[in-house]
Amino acid sequence: MSMSRRDFLGSSAAAMFTAGTAARSRVWGANDRIGACVIGFHGQGRSHIRNILKEDGVEIVALCDVDSQVLERGVQMVKESQGKAPKTYRDLREVMADDSIQAISTATPNHWHALITVWACQAGKDVYVEKPMSHSAFESRQCVAAAKKYGRIVLHGTQSRSNPEFIRDMRLIREGFIGKVVHSRGVVYKNGNRNPIGHGAPGPAPANLDWTLWQGPAREKPFLTNKDRDKPGLYVHYDWHWFWEYGNGEIGNQGVHQMDIACWAHNRGKPVKVTSTGGRFAWDDDGETPNTQATQFTYKDGSLLTFEVRNLGSFWEGGEEAGASTNSVFGETGYYVAQRGFFDYKNKPVEVNEELPEEQSHFQNFFSAVRSRKPEQLPVTVEDAHVACIHCQIGNVAYRIGHTLDFDPSTERFLNSEEANAMMKRDYRKGFEVPKI
Repeated sequence: MSMSRRDFLGSSAAAMFTAGTAARSRVWGANDRIGACVIGFHGQGRSHIRNILKEDGVEIVALCDVDSQVLERGVQMVKESQGKAPKTYRDLREVMADDSIQAISTATPNHWHALITVWACQAGKDVYVEKPMSHSAFESRQCVAAAKKYGRIVLHGTQSRSNPEFIRDMRLIREGFIGKVVHSRGVVYKNGNRNPIGHGAPGPAPANLDWTLWQGPAREKPFLTNKDRDKPGLYVHYDWHWFWEYGNGEIGNQGVHQMDIACWAHNRGKPVKVTSTGGRFAWDDDGETPNTQATQFTYKDGSLLTFEVRNLGSFWEGGEEAGASTNSVFGETGYYVAQRGFFDYKNKPVEVNEELPEEQSHFQNFFSAVRSRKPEQLPVTVEDAHVACIHCQIGNVAYRIGHTLDFDPSTERFLNSEEANAMMKRDYRKGFEVPKI
């Protein structure tokens, strides 16, 4: 029997666990249809819809968005492809109570990612969650715990993990192809893609937007219209990234892709020290997060990972074929530049004679694991997703605190700042708390 919305909202943790346990026991046959729902799809979520529509044996049975106009456009996309319209929801809590949905993908703003993931796991649903998996370090740890406790498949939207070239090259690096790695580096230079966002003023939210639900776990704040740009508001539908209440700045936006690759290559887990400096320079706007940020992580063995955000413009460090966001890895005998290959320290290319593994898309990998019920088939574990996210998050904490922080990887706490520790978990709005699993 399906849970009603009232049942779901009033259910205890024990009842949620029971729902998750029951769903976990299902064995999928090759011809069984998986019912999917996409939550939040004004931007990246549209690619979720397109990719899921390509998957054999998967049907988009529902869509959910707090913006009715976005919801209508999504329905048309699905209807044109599948021949019938999906169910629609504005309140994602009703999605959790719908037992025709076995898998959820979500591309909401960052402050919703973890709560959706945990609620879905508790409701017995598998989750493809866009990057970053969470808004805070506490939240991504709860995603790891929920996936384990409720036996769910959870895949993080860092698509490089399904890229055959990266899979081969990261394996070679870990096997010592360039010697012991001593320095991993990521850069995000969004040349021409980032601009001042203008200034906001309190005003009414558009009739098509449920502003209260959009805020979800975040503290209640007034909707801000945008006085300087032709947009619905200052936050929606993209510039929330640049406010601490909802986003994680560029290091947690495009940056989490490069951070994940850097952590993948460096293979040291979590750091023992972090420092981050920078600012929001040149732009006259209301944005809070830095457009220029340099962050350094130090590990127990003294090796380091450095990460740069530069949104005012920069050279194409990785070469035009690599784009302005890229990675490099330095070992004791050579180095690697993403999409350019391996080199010795005389800058001579080092040939790789190994063939690339067979390519599968990130969503193909996700649904394969949903069918098999084997999390080990996922291209990135939920724990590794947490490691990448926590680097972004503690980097931002160090930036906001303004000094170097000592970090204990085992407890995921700072050793020299209780003020910094307070930033590892947000204050939640009542009814939208991410639970400690």
